[in-house]
Amino acid sequence: MTITPRDMSKAAEKAAVLIEALPWIQKFAGTTMVIKYGGNAMVSDELREAFVQDMVFLHHCGIHPVVVHGGGPQISEMLDKLDIESEFRGGLRVTTEETMEVVRMVLTGKVGRQLVGLINAHGTYAVGMSGEDADLFVAHRTQHVIDGEQLDLGLVGDVVNVNTAPITDLIANGRIPVVSSVAPEVDPDTNQPTGQVLNVNADTAAAELAAALGAAKLVVLTDVEGLYGNWPDPSSLITSITADELRGMLDRLESGMIPKMRACLSAVESGVPQAHIVDGRQPHSMLLEIFTTAGVGTQVTP
Repeated sequence: MTITPRDMSKAAEKAAVLIEALPWIQKFAGTTMVIKYGGNAMVSDELREAFVQDMVFLHHCGIHPVVVHGGGPQISEMLDKLDIESEFRGGLRVTTEETMEVVRMVLTGKVGRQLVGLINAHGTYAVGMSGEDADLFVAHRTQHVIDGEQLDLGLVGDVVNVNTAPITDLIANGRIPVVSSVAPEVDPDTNQPTGQVLNVNADTAAAELAAALGAAKLVVLTDVEGLYGNWPDPSSLITSITADELRGMLDRLESGMIPKMRACLSAVESGVPQAHIVDGRQPHSMLLEIFTTAGVGTQVTP
């Protein structure tokens, strides 16, 4: 016989959390959510495992998570190990052919494989792929203009077309796609492949994929609580903002937040009902944003 004293108040709190989540689970069951994985959630063992648990939880709630990842810190670390110099212009990495080989190796061969392995430790769920596989992404080379100067960043691009078939096939077979953000280049004039592979921003790639899939949500993990109306004042955290309001703020945002908020805006303008910025430094913050009434990050709506 085992006698164990129980604290029913804590049990009641847990039950209340589950009940609060129920209408959100009912609402989103059967839908697709695209999650951009990055920031501290990528480099902390504790946060990586929490993210993986979130993906498996979504899967078992009947939601179809699709993960898109970058890996800037891991790329920089590998370039340093190989004694390859990184050049930045206007705060953006110039990607030479030599650098691009490292980008492909790190994103697809290391970061993606690590995440797939962690998810599959919980069951045979995840399948890794890159934007090169099955013509998932097609990209054009990016033209950046900063302070009136046009910058040549080399093999850096923007996704201009998404072939959703390989993703929907995986989802139909009960898998969690894990996508690394590289893409084959096509010539914008001839629409023919150039034979080059481009390094694409994972935030914008995730937004394009969410729009193409008709996702219910785009969720972007970052290293702050959300969007601040007056950076860095934490009391100015914006919990919800419309596309029109966000469009008027973009030029005033802190530089690191601009591509993330542009991605959210692009997704919502392309028909995704909601986009979210959540704090990847906090375990399970994504679930709190999706499945609780209050939420914890910033929500962008049409």
